[in-house]
Amino acid sequence: MPIRITGMNSGLDTESIITALTQKHQTKLDNYKGDQKKLTWKQDKWKALNKKVTSFFNGSLSNMRFSAAYTKKTTTSSNANAVTVVTGENAMDATQTLDITRLAKSAYLTGEAVSKTGGGAAKKDTTLSEIGLGSGGTLEFIIGGDAEDKISVNVGGSETIESVLSKLKSATSSKTGTTLNFNYDEDNSRFYVSSKTAGAAASFALGEGTAMEALGFKLNEDGSNYIQGTSAAIKLNGVEYTSDSNTFSINGLTITANELAEGITLTTKQDTSGIFDNIKKLIKDYNELMKEFATLYNADPAKKYKMLTDDQKEEMSDKEVEEWEDKIKAGLLSKDETIGTVRDALRTITNMSVDVTMKDGTTKALSLASFGIATGSYFATEEDERDLLHIDGDEDDSSTSGNTDLLSAAISTDPDSVQSFFTQFARSMYSKLSDLMAGTEYSSSFTIYEDKLMASQYSAYNTKISDAQKALEAAQDRYYTKFAAMEKALSKINSSSSSLSGMFGNGS
Repeated sequence: MPIRITGMNSGLDTESIITALTQKHQTKLDNYKGDQKKLTWKQDKWKALNKKVTSFFNGSLSNMRFSAAYTKKTTTSSNANAVTVVTGENAMDATQTLDITRLAKSAYLTGEAVSKTGGGAAKKDTTLSEIGLGSGGTLEFIIGGDAEDKISVNVGGSETIESVLSKLKSATSSKTGTTLNFNYDEDNSRFYVSSKTAGAAASFALGEGTAMEALGFKLNEDGSNYIQGTSAAIKLNGVEYTSDSNTFSINGLTITANELAEGITLTTKQDTSGIFDNIKKLIKDYNELMKEFATLYNADPAKKYKMLTDDQKEEMSDKEVEEWEDKIKAGLLSKDETIGTVRDALRTITNMSVDVTMKDGTTKALSLASFGIATGSYFATEEDERDLLHIDGDEDDSSTSGNTDLLSAAISTDPDSVQSFFTQFARSMYSKLSDLMAGTEYSSSFTIYEDKLMASQYSAYNTKISDAQKALEAAQDRYYTKFAAMEKALSKINSSSSSLSGMFGNGS
């Protein structure tokens, strides 16, 4: 790069002149930078839109292809405090009688107070010798009533209670590897033991260890300091079931016992409101996506708003720059061909008819309109909402809430026909979207726009920007070289003029 000399001899504003002479190069560079920035915004727009499309595709649309969305059942209980029930899709419609005869419990022992032989409460730093176990001993707990499954710990006379506690916490039973909860409360000088889970299998009993009594591991006279672990027991329709927890899984029902009770009535039946809600969610999610498409497609293209250069931004406030750029961003997908293609494809599916076998054995061609689902009046609806579907009788839709609820009526009278139509409807739309999101040379899988092509275009702009920057600098250097030569020549002329003036001055 040549030395850039300004107009010291000529008095010219060299910087401004060269800036003007190289303006076409600067404009080309600014345009490339602006186009790349606009491409970045467009990529961001597409990513956000594609995320909404895939969410709809993988969410409610995908779910409604399967019978599980229509075979929802619910179970009510005559004693909701005593039992809670979760109904699976395979549960049978029935009325059943339930008795809760026993709740699951965890085994729990409150040890007796531990004292030093000379008197005084034992602390965690008290040694076993101080409580009369100079020779140490063994601690033993039997797990689940199985004499062969024991937790056994050897302890020495020089060990502290804290050391014994640490050994007990890490010990496992010989057969099942069971562990127990242990704690020592210094304030009360007692050990506490509990099973880690409820039920008889996880319960424990005191063994014959030689150090048990000295450390308070024993039952008092009435045994009230020990709660035995028990399994829960219920009778469903006269048949007894047991569980190590208070939860039972029986023939599609997950029953959780909360308190003892008898004569509870459980009623399982089809949840028609659940079917309506699932269809309503599908329509709601579809509407949100179609409104997004319409908003982007119908946006003002903002053609009069050009990308701002750095110099232009410096002349504007931050708010003015933000508002200007927001106008450009809002119109980036205006009249976009891809959005138009997807919208048209989805609209076509909503107008389809499907042959459905009715409960009387006849075959009937059904459409969304058969269930009171349609778009609003064209001229009475805002432009961005003309694709939105409305359900007659939907209490949350003010435009159609007063109409006859054909969907609920169909669910109540012939739920199988409703399922048949909407599964086919969802599968058709799912298949169409799947085709539109298939990977190509220019786009990735599950993508409706040409993300690969746009990424390639972004990289191409890097090359264009680099070349334009080099061309600008080269042009500037050429002009600076020429102006430098001019300044040098003027310097010589000025020097010669000064010499001549001096000679003439001396001659006079």
